[in-house]
Parts: sequence; structure tokens; C-alpha cells
Amino acid sequence: MIDLTPVINAAIALAAALITAFLIPWIRRKTTAHDREEMLRWVEIAVAAAQQLYHQLEGEQRKEYVLKFLHEKGYDVSGAEVDNAIEAAVLKLHRELEAV
Repeated sequence: MIDLTPVINAAIALAAALITAFLIPWIRRKTTAHDREEMLRWVEIAVAAAQQLYHQLEGEQRKEYVLKFLHEKGYDVSGAEVDNAIEAAVLKLHRELEAV
């Protein structure tokens, strides 16, 4: 009888290597992209809410509201990516309001 243990072990090692090399990075990219899209949706909601609720306040005070809102949703609000997303959402909102 032929001992297939080394062949089975090699197949398992190959499968583990493929999962580690391809599947796990793919899942990480998908999760990151999904998380980023979700954060951008929350930014747009927060910007619109700040404009509606606090239209009489200065821009920095409305931005503080947006940052607090995002922080309460569990996002790290310390990076430039968040600032850029807020500025883009404000620009989008202003363009939408001008079009009306």
C-alpha cells in the first residue's frame, strides 16, 4: 500500500499558502473599501445635518459637530482623510443646493 501522508500534507500546505497569499489580502481590501464607503456615507449625513441644524454657526463649529458625530460612530477622526472627506461632502452639498 502506498503512503499518501506526504502528498496530503503537501496539498494542505499548498492550500494554506494560497489562502494566506491571496484570500486574506483580498478580504482585507474588501473590508477596507467597505469601511471607507460607509464612513463617506456617514460624513455626508453629518455634513448635511450640521448644515441644517447649525446653519447660523461658523464653518469650524459645524465641522466640530461632524467630527463629534463621526467619533460617536466609532471612526478615528484625526487623519487628513477625514478632513478631505468632510471638505468634499461640503462642496457636494453646496453644489446640490446651488442647483436647486
